[in-house]
Amino acid sequence: MKPDTPTKIFRALLAAGRKARLFSTEQYKSVPTETADAVVIGAGVVGIAVARELAMKLGREVLVIESAPTFGTGSSSRNSEVIHAGIITLAILSRILLKLPQFTVNYWQFLGTLIARNVDPKLLLQAAFCVRGRQLMYKYCEEHDIPHKQIGKLIVATGSSEIPKLDLLMTRGIENGVEGLRMMEGQEATRMEPELQCLKALLSPASGIVDSHSFMLSLLVLFLSYYVKVFIKRGKANFLSMGLHEGGAPEHGAIFSYNTTVTGGKYDGDRVRLYISESQARRTWDGKSPLKPDVILSPRILVNSAGLGALSLSKRIHGLDNGIIPRPYFARGCYFTLSNVRSPPFQHLIYPIPEDGGLGVHVTLDLNGQVRFGPDVEWIDGVDDISSFLNLFDYSVPGDRANRFYPEIRKYYPYLKDGSLEPGYAGIRPKLSGAKQGPTDFVVQGEEIHGIPGLINLFGIESPGLTSSLAIAEHVAARLSR
Repeated sequence: MKPDTPTKIFRALLAAGRKARLFSTEQYKSVPTETADAVVIGAGVVGIAVARELAMKLGREVLVIESAPTFGTGSSSRNSEVIHAGIITLAILSRILLKLPQFTVNYWQFLGTLIARNVDPKLLLQAAFCVRGRQLMYKYCEEHDIPHKQIGKLIVATGSSEIPKLDLLMTRGIENGVEGLRMMEGQEATRMEPELQCLKALLSPASGIVDSHSFMLSLLVLFLSYYVKVFIKRGKANFLSMGLHEGGAPEHGAIFSYNTTVTGGKYDGDRVRLYISESQARRTWDGKSPLKPDVILSPRILVNSAGLGALSLSKRIHGLDNGIIPRPYFARGCYFTLSNVRSPPFQHLIYPIPEDGGLGVHVTLDLNGQVRFGPDVEWIDGVDDISSFLNLFDYSVPGDRANRFYPEIRKYYPYLKDGSLEPGYAGIRPKLSGAKQGPTDFVVQGEEIHGIPGLINLFGIESPGLTSSLAIAEHVAARLSR
């Protein structure tokens, strides 16, 4: 990235009007064009982790483009903040892969080879990323004083029909390399958690909780470090540019551009050219008419980590085969907080047997001991590409939705009192399969799939995306280093 490229991009965005500027495609010729070394679209936890890895491990100059006013405003801040052990994800080959001495570049290259050869073990990436990501996250949190706690998880069977499913979860967890799993009878589980009612429980001591905002902020601070240049114009795109520690990689750095939207792009056989506009322009844009970009950006490396909008954005890149872009599905999950209690009823995470589309309405705790229940699963039908691309989802939590929570929670927490649930928050999960279709794996698309050098698409990164973030970043960097 040329030294003055960030300033040129910034000035172009400042020169943009607040209204969307519609135009004919011939007018692209009049738009300023800039080059960049590496671009990451999306400043969620995965995007930040990838940007950090590209800069600090590969020495890339990284530009992170985020349509929101700051980082981590989407799915990264609307989840359970759980560090998953890797039990639920199913991996046929995980046991073999996890016996390798270290999770080195060779490991990820081997994994990439399996994908390139169309080996299709179910949820292989989720399992591998979750187990590796959990190890990396605990290590990172310890080294950088990130608030977290390894409190453990109990997955419970409340009916006799659920016991075989619990046994299967233990088998899968062992195959995935999860340490310390132990099955216990209901009476033993109740001694551990007196408010709990179940027939059997699977204890996972490796599970925990983390302050996700502190984790993301730490990635930013350590990644960007020492010198800071802030370009701010209220209501406009703003850039945060920082360099790295002198002893680390003084020639390398990163830029974060908030309030900035990638509205589309084009692959012409050389590079992908991204159409960049100020996010405010979206307010008067119908999402269909051509929108004149403020800048056309041509990166050598491009990582699409746009979360909920990753699939719809890919469809807006002309020259990228739409046939390799999966169909999107979306599920809303609501959380309720527990009130009117003197002390938290549980000290561990409590999970029911997983349900279609999610992990069931479970018990999570924050680092202050506040108990949350959720999320449930509400499949959202009729979401068009424009709605997902512009993140026009409804994040409200109706108070009467609690009526669905009480019977589910009382299956394992029968002492839950009426009126003790208060609306918390909601999140949207970017899924690659719909209701009753079964789970699907994370999708990491490289040149071997779409034929475009330097492009990595990250699709369907839902739970356990937070836990997996550092491992996903490690994998993406390894693939781009070849």
